[in-house]
Amino acid sequence: MSSRAKLYLQKRRWYERNSRPLRRARIHLHMLRAEAFIRFPVQGNVLEALDDGRLRIGKGTLLEPMCWITIADSGRVEIGEGCFLNIATMIAAQDRVTIGDHTMFANGCFVSDAAHRYDDPDTPVTWQGFTSKGPTSIGSNCWFGVNCVVNTGVTIGDRCVIGANSVVTKDVPAGTIAAGVPAKVLREIDFAAPTDSG
Repeated sequence: MSSRAKLYLQKRRWYERNSRPLRRARIHLHMLRAEAFIRFPVQGNVLEALDDGRLRIGKGTLLEPMCWITIADSGRVEIGEGCFLNIATMIAAQDRVTIGDHTMFANGCFVSDAAHRYDDPDTPVTWQGFTSKGPTSIGSNCWFGVNCVVNTGVTIGDRCVIGANSVVTKDVPAGTIAAGVPAKVLREIDFAAPTDSG
C-alpha cells in the first residue's frame, strides 16, 4: 500500500470515526445513561470526551444532526439539562465551555473558548495553534438565533436572547436582548407578569 493511501485511510478513520456502528452504539449508550439524545451524524471527538468525562450532557438535552463538539485533551464542555442544539451547532473547547439549563441554539451557532492564531508571518495559519481569553460561560434559559458566534472569554447571563447572525465578543448581562456584529445590548427583556393560578 502506498504512503498516500495509508495517509488517506488514517484520515478517513479519524474524521469518519463517529459513523462506525460500534462507536455510534457507544455514543447512544452514553446518551441513554444521561437521558439525553443525539441525532446522527455527530462530528468531533464526542465519544472520547464522553468516555473520559470531558463532555457532560444534561438530562433531556437534544443534539440535532451535524452538531460538532471538539474538546482538547485538557478541555471540558458541560451542557445543562433540557438544552436544544439545532442543526450544525458547533462547540469547541480548549479549556472550558459551560452552558446552563434549557438553553436553545438555532442552526449554525458556534461557541468556543479559544480562537485561531494568525499573527506569525512565518508559519501557516493552520499550524499556529490557538489563543484564549479564558473560559466561555452561557447561562440558563437563553435563546440564540441562527448563525450566532460566541467568542472566547465571554459570559452570557441567564435568560438572554442573542439575535440571529450576532457575534458576541463581550459579556452580556442577564435578562437582556443583544444583537449585532459585535453584539450590543439592545434592551432588557420585559418579562410577563406571573399569572394567578388561584
